This record gives sequence, structure tokens and C-alpha cells, in this order.
Amino acid sequence: MAKPVVAIVGRPNVGKSTLFNKLIGQRLSIVDDTPGVTRDRIYGDCEWEGRKFSLVDTGGIEPSASDVILSQMRAQAQLAIDAADVIVLVTDIRSGLVATDADIAAMLLKSGRPVILCVNKCDSVGEPPADFYEFYNLGLGDPVQVSSVHGHGTGDLLDRVVEYLPAEPEGEEDGELIRVAIIGKPNVGKSSLVNRISGENRCIVSDIAGTTRDAIDTEVENAYGRFILIDTAGLRRRNKVDDSIEKYSVIRAQMAIERADVCVIMIDATVGFTDQDSKVAGLAHEAGKGCVIAVNKWDAVEKDGSTMTAYRKKLEEDFSFMSYAPFLFLSAKTGQRIDRLFELIKHVANSNAMRIATGMLNDVLAQATARVQPPTDKGKRLKIYYMTQASTKPPTFVCFVNSAELFHFSYQRYLENRIRETFGLEGTPVRFIIRERGDK
Repeated sequence: MAKPVVAIVGRPNVGKSTLFNKLIGQRLSIVDDTPGVTRDRIYGDCEWEGRKFSLVDTGGIEPSASDVILSQMRAQAQLAIDAADVIVLVTDIRSGLVATDADIAAMLLKSGRPVILCVNKCDSVGEPPADFYEFYNLGLGDPVQVSSVHGHGTGDLLDRVVEYLPAEPEGEEDGELIRVAIIGKPNVGKSSLVNRISGENRCIVSDIAGTTRDAIDTEVENAYGRFILIDTAGLRRRNKVDDSIEKYSVIRAQMAIERADVCVIMIDATVGFTDQDSKVAGLAHEAGKGCVIAVNKWDAVEKDGSTMTAYRKKLEEDFSFMSYAPFLFLSAKTGQRIDRLFELIKHVANSNAMRIATGMLNDVLAQATARVQPPTDKGKRLKIYYMTQASTKPPTFVCFVNSAELFHFSYQRYLENRIRETFGLEGTPVRFIIRERGDK
């Protein structure tokens, strides 16, 4: 069953992201003194007194802002409020009660949901300062004094949250989740794809490069199973990343790759392959993740009868270092081939997690070595005694041989191709560990 949702809202720079990170126990949301760092909704799992719920960090609400990004941040916060079971309004004791706090409180009261007033940055222990009591004027009941930096008062806050959570429904355990990181350079349509799949404006979309900063998790369930889509910040060349917030964004994108089962590498069909696409794909390949290469904006490409075939052939040359990855030509704008994307993701995730019995593996090895003899050097021939699978994600095979030096890369590639042909390991890298007899 779906977990209850608790939304953290407030004006910019009151410490929402710091509080969010403290409550979930990890640095998932970017924290910086610059207002407006958080833009989209960031989801994290939280547990207190045996109750599990989803915590949502939102961008700072500026009720009267006319800026494009700020207005979309306000819309994102409104979506979080609409979906929440409980709302935590964060204010700042240092700046005191301001008009924006009153405007946001009035907006929350109209939502009809339980609202807990949190007065942040009360860093000293003991009696609250005199300024604390002016927050009663918001009409939201007794405030909770909290220090999100030091953790003071977070237990009291969570106690209040649990009081308001809906009764726990009895139901079956959720099925297996596949985590999918959507990666690529800026402006290839990653956020548009997530929004198209989820059927809502889950992530802010803009032509301004660098709009997405955090790694945004979106849960999706369809005929192919349950997925967590992780929208990431665009990965630019290192020498072009000079803003400290963007450096955090790049780190978040790399962390998203680490925790994903499958990476969808998006490239822009109207621009074609670039060196940066190769570097982004290399991150997923080195991490051993299942990969799908999604060619977005296919609707904007002028086509004739052979356009896709020629484009695919060119991409196969460009991505020769990861020839196992399937290509899919799609459009996040029109929804073209989105269903096929999930079919591929499920197939690639299964390949990445496949375990092959040792007996079957050695049958393939015997047939492969009979067809193409192992290499020799100065009269000495490579002998492969047997092979076994050591781990999955990615499939990793240990080969026991008489000489590691004789096991040339070309012969490893030959064996890899035979294994792929037999067991259908599409979309996943394969690793070999070579052991000489007698090695520990």
C-alpha cells in the first residue's frame, strides 16, 4: 500500500532542506545559503514510532513572484500540498514572523489538511526566546521549536506528525521496485520524459540549462511493474561547472546512477551524438548498470524511409564501447514509444540481475572453446579449467585458467559474446575476473 505523505513547505531559506535531510537521515536534498536552491519536489523515506511515511521537500514559496522558475516552484509546492496527508510549515526564528509566512499559512488553512507549525533555527536548548510566541498569530496552534542543524526538537515534531497520520491500512507488501536513473547532458528532455510518464508536472521543465538540480524520485506503476524514476541534473563538462550548487547537482546525479538498477541515457536527436554523451554513458557503464540509450525529440527530426536505420548505424559506431545497450527512438513531448521504453527497462533489469548455473555456464564454455581454440604463446596454450558466476548487477564471471597473461582481451570478448547469445544478456555490461590456478 502507498505510504502516507508529509510535505515540508515554507518561504525560501528557512531551512526546509536541512530539516528534510535531518529527518530522513541522509543528505539527499541540496543545502546552500542561496535562496531557491530546491526547485522540484524531493521525496525521502522516514520512519518514527514504527510508522513509515514519505517526506517531501519543496522549493520556497513566493506567493506573489512572477519569475518563470519561481512560479513553477510555487506550482510544485502546491502539488505537494494537494497530495500530502500532513503539512509541516517551516518558519525562521531569526527573521521572525513575516508577511509571506502569513500568506502561506492562509493558503495551507484552505487546503483542509492538518498543518504543524515548525519554528526552525531555535539552536539553544531550554525555554524558547520571546520572539517564538509571535508565531501563534498564524492561527495554526502550538508551534514546535526545532533546530534542523543540531536536531533539537525533531523528535517532538515527528511525534506531532505521527499523531496526524491516517490509520495504517492492512494490505499486501509492495512488489519489487526497479530504480531507473534518467541521465544525460542538459536540455535533452529528462524532466519532460518523467512528466510524460507520471502524467503530471512532476519536475520543472524549462529551456534554461540547469533547471533541475536535485535527483528527483517519482514512483510509477504500470503493466510492466513498479518503477522509481530518478530525474537528474544535466551532466556538463567538468571545466564548465563552476557554480557550487551545480557541483552538488553533478554529485547527486552520480549518486543517482549508483543507486539505480537501470540507467536511461538520453541524447537529443536534433543535435546528435557528442563527446559529453559518451562521458555520461561511460559513468553508467563503469558503475555496471543496465543501460538503455533513449534518442529523444525524434518527432522533431525530418525523416525518410531510411532515417532511423542510418541514425542507428551511426550511434552503434559512436557507442561501440557499450555495444550491448539497446537503442530506442522516442519523443517525451508526444509520448511516442514510451510503452516500449518500460518493456526495455524491465528486460534490461532482468538481464542485469540474471544468475546462471555453473553447469550451464561450463557447457557454453566447452562449446565455445571447441569452436575457437584458446590462444597460444611460445608453444603454451591457454587452458580454461572452469567458469562460475560470482555476482550479479552486473553479471560477473570468474574464470580459472593456467595463465592469466594468455587470456587476451579479444578471447574474453569472444566468450562474452557467446554467453550473451546463449542467455540473452541484453543491456547489461559483463565483467570477467581471471584467476590462475593456485591464486587465492
